[in-house]
Amino acid sequence: MNYHADLHLHSHLSRATSKKLTLHNIAAWASIKGMHLVGTSDFTHPKWLTSIEEHLTETENGFLTFKNNMQNLQAEIPNYNKTLQNKTQFILQTEISSIYKKNDRVRKIHSLVYLSSIEAVKKFNAKLAKIGNLQADGRPILGLDVKELLRMVLETDEKGFLIPAHIWTPWFALFGEKSGFDSLSECFEDLSDEIFAVETGLSTSPSMNWTLSALDNLTLIANSDAHSGEKIAREYNVFSGEFSYLGLRDALKNNVGENKLVKTCESYPELGKYFLCGHRNCGISLSPQEVVKENFICPVCGKALTMGTQNRIYALADRDKPIQSAKHAPYTSFVPLKELLAEIFQVGIGSKKVHTLYISLLQKFPSENAILFDIPLKEFEVFHEKLPLALKDMREKKIRITEGYDGVFGKIHLF
Repeated sequence: MNYHADLHLHSHLSRATSKKLTLHNIAAWASIKGMHLVGTSDFTHPKWLTSIEEHLTETENGFLTFKNNMQNLQAEIPNYNKTLQNKTQFILQTEISSIYKKNDRVRKIHSLVYLSSIEAVKKFNAKLAKIGNLQADGRPILGLDVKELLRMVLETDEKGFLIPAHIWTPWFALFGEKSGFDSLSECFEDLSDEIFAVETGLSTSPSMNWTLSALDNLTLIANSDAHSGEKIAREYNVFSGEFSYLGLRDALKNNVGENKLVKTCESYPELGKYFLCGHRNCGISLSPQEVVKENFICPVCGKALTMGTQNRIYALADRDKPIQSAKHAPYTSFVPLKELLAEIFQVGIGSKKVHTLYISLLQKFPSENAILFDIPLKEFEVFHEKLPLALKDMREKKIRITEGYDGVFGKIHLF
């Protein structure tokens, strides 16, 4: 079977997240988006782990589901009254921020950790609690070398694994220009072979990553890193094979045979907030060619520009053109529904017009994923005359984008 999975979320206990990110709301939004599997998020936080134990139960397949066979969910969305069938399961997942010094440089790396049982989570948390404060943030900040974090994962749970998060983000990532490394081996040294997948992040596409031969043997995955319910599945993965913890791990590690990553569904990287080089405070963004001419210095303030993912990948790439390896799955790019509606009305995604039409569509159709990819266009004519055109352009990838830079998200343009 094929299943959709978003493997990187946050709870309401993480910094700068929605207070509505409870387990029930996460599951409701996952159903709305068409996800079968999502991360629990934040299992290192004592309060969130208590919530996980209170509401979820472990299953034979290694995932978690709600206790008491709860079949129905209600999302906490204004004017939304549709009862959702609960088909979503959870995998034990958390994100950890490591800030430490290595080779005379301060490193700031975010990692995704997955464990196979609540018992393993408790053992892992007990070790981490000796290093830093797990109650301060759902995504704890620890002075722990990520190599040692990986070692701790492997020693705690032989089925556990670590995936470097959003690997190109300038400030907090494995290959981040500001505080990362230039290679996997520089970071993980003798444990490098234990890394079998990386998260490419919102500001890069798989094909951009295909220009680095060093990534040929790694599975490239896409997740939402959602800080609110409606951001769930803004990027996600489609897997085939056994719907289980071990089946998923096998797909990520080997990606051959029955258990495979079929494809990733990606945001356009230009919409990511670190695509181009630029300075948010100066209101300036530059193409790779312009950056070189300016010698990577902001022409407005004279300070160093924040490096975009496009330039950072170019700096490390050893190929002129992308080459898809056997380990790399194909991908498709799409635009979330609310962003399409905002473009139709020429307003922000938080406007009442956008929300009203968005809710009407969710009430009518099975999921946002079905609306974006599967429902015949003619069925949208009664909602708004431009909606079929917007969806058609999105499905045929006929869109223009103002690129994001230095923390400013990009913007789509249709019609």
